[in-house]
Amino acid sequence: MVTVLVLTGGGIAAVLFVRRVRPDLYWMIIGGPAAHIRVTWSYASVMDACGLSVPPSRARILLARAMRREMPANRPPKLLRVRQTRTGLVARIRLQPGQDAYDVITAADRLRHSWRLHHVAVREIRSGVLELSMTGYDVLNRVHLPARAERSPLRVPVAVRGDGSVHYRDFRRVPHSLTVGATESGKSVYQRGLIKELASQRVALVGVDCKGVELAPLARRFTALATDPDTAADLLDALVAEMGERFQLIRAAQRISADTPDAQITSDIWGLPDKTRPVPIVVIVDEVAELLLVSAASQKKRRERIITALIRLGQLARAAGIYLEVCGQRFGSELGDGVTMLRAQLTGRVCHRVNDEASAKMAFGDIAPDALAAVLAIAPEQRGVAIAADSTGGWSRIRTANVTLRTAVAACNRHADLTPDVPALSDFRPDLPPLPDDATGVPVPATA
Repeated sequence: MVTVLVLTGGGIAAVLFVRRVRPDLYWMIIGGPAAHIRVTWSYASVMDACGLSVPPSRARILLARAMRREMPANRPPKLLRVRQTRTGLVARIRLQPGQDAYDVITAADRLRHSWRLHHVAVREIRSGVLELSMTGYDVLNRVHLPARAERSPLRVPVAVRGDGSVHYRDFRRVPHSLTVGATESGKSVYQRGLIKELASQRVALVGVDCKGVELAPLARRFTALATDPDTAADLLDALVAEMGERFQLIRAAQRISADTPDAQITSDIWGLPDKTRPVPIVVIVDEVAELLLVSAASQKKRRERIITALIRLGQLARAAGIYLEVCGQRFGSELGDGVTMLRAQLTGRVCHRVNDEASAKMAFGDIAPDALAAVLAIAPEQRGVAIAADSTGGWSRIRTANVTLRTAVAACNRHADLTPDVPALSDFRPDLPPLPDDATGVPVPATA
């Protein structure tokens, strides 16, 4: 008897330990199958309790009266299928006549409580068919990017979403982006993770770091780096000139004649042959406020040069293969004229914890007002948690994997030989000592 109790207690302790340390493993073995049975078994009663069922049709009522049978029960949405995933369940349902997708969306929190799940999200697949993505545990508690996450040119994984899927930064689809966050919110970790993933790709990294401490340790992988506003103004002007040269190259390939195949007609660099296509450029601006704030009247001309160049790049540079990644604690009209015009060009938005509601409105007020409450709910201890949205109005909760500075530096040093040479930016190439053979990824100061 004692042996049985010891073995039973040890088994329960082992299960509880696995549930805490490896929730994904626990979910796949125990939690997922149990939740699958719970959802399918109680589906009809839960839908009825949540007000998501409709009265039977008039024909069924008349048939029951004619045959003197019990009146049929209310009908819930039809459950088409349920499948288990690595982080939860995915159910597909078909709405009954008279129901609307909004009814299920508003009841998502009640469904979460009824089925004892962590999160339930609803999206419309097609007219009358919805997909319920149910998360079984808090996937944002301990974030690890899957080793098999898809990677392609200018599309890299940077975070994990609340439903367990990978959040990608896709520069081809969303060319320009704004990242906002207060001090110690995880904004710098997000930025380091992005640079670490881009380091192994054929892309030119251009940095503007007026603090001189965020991007400088990663300088071996940067084609150009500016660490003060004056140098940044010259660097952005050089990028505008490079953009003009690339437009000339595209126009030269647009000599359209009647026998030119449609596939050879292009309006951006991606339609050019591989031999003549210039390398894409990702411009990373750290702490944009330090770049745009002025303390004397003599600095206003420099600020006008900077904001004009950024606006031109935001409006035109996508076709030239130049992409903007702007980061800062705040990004509003108090930074001066032209800031709101630049913000309108930044399609992607990522907002970490902020100190006030106005900062959240600066990020999402113009594209996804529904995300404001989610941003303000991020607690100070939730470093790396953010809300990601774009101009479509959709948004999702994400968390960045913890990328240390040493890890990012080691990746940049390892791929330093991939740093492309852009002649127009050669004057801004970081001046660095040779990398020793036994380099351990220790940050090395850089000068622009």
